[in-house]
Amino acid sequence: MAERIKVLLSEEEVDARIKAIGEQISRDYAGRQVHLVCVLKGGSFFMCELAKRITVPVSLDFMSVSSYGSNTKSSGVVRIVKDLDEPLKDKDVIVVEDIVDSGRTLSYLLELLGQRGPESMRLCTLLDKPERRVVDVKVDYTGFEIPDEFVVGYGLDYDQRYRNLPYIGVVELDEE
Repeated sequence: MAERIKVLLSEEEVDARIKAIGEQISRDYAGRQVHLVCVLKGGSFFMCELAKRITVPVSLDFMSVSSYGSNTKSSGVVRIVKDLDEPLKDKDVIVVEDIVDSGRTLSYLLELLGQRGPESMRLCTLLDKPERRVVDVKVDYTGFEIPDEFVVGYGLDYDQRYRNLPYIGVVELDEE
């Protein structure tokens, strides 16, 4: 099977929305510093662009979690692959994700990070698929709500490919 990528959200649309989210975060955290926690790998593109658009002081950290292993379906067991480098105690934390769908892994992650004593904690995602949600997760900053389609670009991948696309695209598989 071959695949084609159909543009869902253009580079200009994504850029404008990230700018708007950065402005909102800057207003919400006026006079404070925010600590962005990126969920790797997909969230890295979004977090870097977002950080550039936030006008209050920003610090960054990264973590990687897995609930898939080598399978395409979640095992339901969340494993921390790379933990944070800095403590969260008394920080205003924003967890930055590329996409929220079922909410299972993110719910676990938010609970875990909440036990580390942040002053506050919010969730920011570039893409949200609310119709896929099986665990209630409160998203504080959302780039776009999208339909239940397999998307790539801006950090999201298909078999480690297409992360570097500057737009969000839908993978369409062609029967050969």
